[in-house]
Amino acid sequence: MDSWQIERRDERLELAGEMRITNAATIWRTLRAKTERPGARLDIDLTASPVVDGAIMSLLVELRSMLAERHCQSDFVGGDAQLRAIVHLYRGDRPPRPSVKRARESVLAHLGGAIEEGFHHLVHFANFATDIAGGFANTLRRPRSANWNSIAMLVERAGADGLPIVVSLNFLIGFVMGFQSMAQLRLYGASIYVADIVGVSVTRELAPLMTAIIISGRSGAAYAAELGTMRVSEEIDALRTMGFSPVPYLVIPRVIALAIVAPILTLAGDVVGGLGGLVVARTSLDITPHGYLAELRTSLVLSDVWTGLVKSVAFGIAIALIGCQQGLSTRGSASGVGRATTATVVYCLFTIVILDTLFTVMFNRLGL
Repeated sequence: MDSWQIERRDERLELAGEMRITNAATIWRTLRAKTERPGARLDIDLTASPVVDGAIMSLLVELRSMLAERHCQSDFVGGDAQLRAIVHLYRGDRPPRPSVKRARESVLAHLGGAIEEGFHHLVHFANFATDIAGGFANTLRRPRSANWNSIAMLVERAGADGLPIVVSLNFLIGFVMGFQSMAQLRLYGASIYVADIVGVSVTRELAPLMTAIIISGRSGAAYAAELGTMRVSEEIDALRTMGFSPVPYLVIPRVIALAIVAPILTLAGDVVGGLGGLVVARTSLDITPHGYLAELRTSLVLSDVWTGLVKSVAFGIAIALIGCQQGLSTRGSASGVGRATTATVVYCLFTIVILDTLFTVMFNRLGL
């Protein structure tokens, strides 16, 4: 038999017996059932309840808030001094605060907020670009202000460590391109042109694009995480205190490193992408390696290669700048570093596609 009881009498909800956490679920269901139609007023009477522990008191305070949302006034009445102290501790003697329901945001309001946030990001990046320009000018005047010694280590981390995945991915891209075009080329008896399709598409578009995506996921995110951690741990402020500007000391070496690494990795991607097409030509189209390479030399011109390398340099610089900007603008704690890292990858991918489109249109206008 339960040692507690809840009865409703007119404008009063009478609690009797010991109200403990062991019966919390049953007590809460009973309270909800007794207050389905609360009326204009319904006080909570604790006179006959010698014991009400903290868990039950928090439920009673929540019940008052629910009643207030339904425009029903409610107060705690009765109870000894000790029980009134518990009521005061859980703020049951204060006016209830109904939970505020957030109005559903319209599509236009949500779109406006996104545009405003994007505008703020553009302003921050414009300020960062100004700092970068000033940092480069200062580095030209005082070359020793830059941390040149770190470039070799950054090149190794971004280049040598990233080479296996770049080579693997671009080989598979070349293989897939050759495999996908195989059926159509066979249909017209033009199997030899698999070298043209793979060679031109890989060197002009796919190798620079896929390499930049890998760099953004590895190096861009790493730069944001590193500089973001330095920012929240106040290492950036410590550098300024010691007279080191963050742009020459941290940003410029990373920009130079990716500007060096990106075309090298892209060139490696060009080679292995062509080899991926060669595997398809040899195994599925009965084309000899000599015939494939001869057609590849015929179809490829120097502009196909260097236009892809120019793109890769621009991609590398953009990735480094975005990663450093997001890292240096990090606020808060570890969660801020996580947000900056995620934003870096998103912004890098978007920027890569935009730059690729602009370069493609420009090279097309120039007849390249």
